[in-house]
Amino acid sequence: MNNPLRNAVDAGSMNRFQWTAIGICIVLNMIDGFDVLVMAFTAASVSAEWNLSGSEIGMLLSAGLFGMAGGSLFIAPWADRFGRRPLILFCLALSGTSMVMAAYSQSPTQLGLLRMVTGLGIGGILASSNVIASEYSNKRWRGLAVSLQSTGYALGATFGGMIAVYLLGQFGWRSVFLFGGVATLAAIPLTILCLPESIDYLVSRRPANALARLNKLALRLGQAPLGSMPVASEEGPSTASATFKRLFAPDLLSSTLLLWAAFFLVMFGFYFVMSWTPKLLVSAGLSAEQGVTGGVLLSVGGIFGSTLLGLASARFKLHHILALFMIVTAILLAVFVGTTSNLTAAFVIGALIGLFANGCVAGLYATSPLVYDASVRATGVGWGIGIGRIGAILSPLVAGHLIDANWHPSQLYIAYGMVFVAAACVVLMFRLPTSRPAVALG
Repeated sequence: MNNPLRNAVDAGSMNRFQWTAIGICIVLNMIDGFDVLVMAFTAASVSAEWNLSGSEIGMLLSAGLFGMAGGSLFIAPWADRFGRRPLILFCLALSGTSMVMAAYSQSPTQLGLLRMVTGLGIGGILASSNVIASEYSNKRWRGLAVSLQSTGYALGATFGGMIAVYLLGQFGWRSVFLFGGVATLAAIPLTILCLPESIDYLVSRRPANALARLNKLALRLGQAPLGSMPVASEEGPSTASATFKRLFAPDLLSSTLLLWAAFFLVMFGFYFVMSWTPKLLVSAGLSAEQGVTGGVLLSVGGIFGSTLLGLASARFKLHHILALFMIVTAILLAVFVGTTSNLTAAFVIGALIGLFANGCVAGLYATSPLVYDASVRATGVGWGIGIGRIGAILSPLVAGHLIDANWHPSQLYIAYGMVFVAAACVVLMFRLPTSRPAVALG
């Protein structure tokens, strides 16, 4: 479409308004990071209170991920119809309220159902915020901007983990859920004040007062107001069904399927590492506090991994960087459990695993918005993440059953390392259309 504001964003330098929009997306992803891993941080305490088996804990770990898959697949696409910003606000209210209610759950079933509701909200938030971060960054730094947005996950998990250690020791596991719910609800006024609507959404969908809203954004971007609405080069899909079918058009089919395969494999491996590491470290001989600390270090490493991949994507082919990150992750997983006799070595390897594993996820998040045009972008990103969440759902369940079958932690980490090797093979086949204004993948 002939969109002068989009052209100005793509070709211009980044200003404070654009970085603020990306910063809000980072905050939203921090909430995602904490809310996703709150069950991992509290798994040992919840298990002790209710005397749960490995399979039952695996079900609780997967419940939130199941909800996230639903949110990404079925809630996020509504952002292409009603706007990214309204959907994010709705999802914040949904996930925050259910987190608070989870603090008062009286049975594993209640907790699992509330984790699913929380996941629905998080799934919608992540897909929409990822799209906004991509759309408000310029062409040169788009890969870095989306990767920085992905660091929010690691930041939320890191600081959330440190807070969880304190709250668990002082007030018990319920206080961790209560804190997460209050923090999520507190993000609503911040989003209302600081998060802009997507430019591409306003142009492609033309909601009420679209021109006035675009001109307000133009002023904040340092551009002249528009005299009329930009002319779209093609009509966007008119229904949710048509939007979904567009993902399988001949020009997008290959990219869509490869994205889905990569997301599934990476999320399958990643959520095993993030969900089970604290408990498995305890099984390998560390204390409960040391286990949670090991989980936190995975997230600390992730802060640097997402940033490193984003910087590298401005100079090198992203699919090569992603494949390298995945292979290194597999190697580190293979040696991780063997280092638990040396606490310092275990924590260093854990931080490195976090660096490379989080970099893998950040690379996929940076790729997905670049494949699709504005009319189907939230749907395409949502479904890519949603398919990944299916892998995330299955991962803790599979691990729980393997633990009940007496698999040693070292066997588990080697097996899941091979998943990252398979993901590297898929990523090396990936190509972006050359017409997309993005970091080249082929």
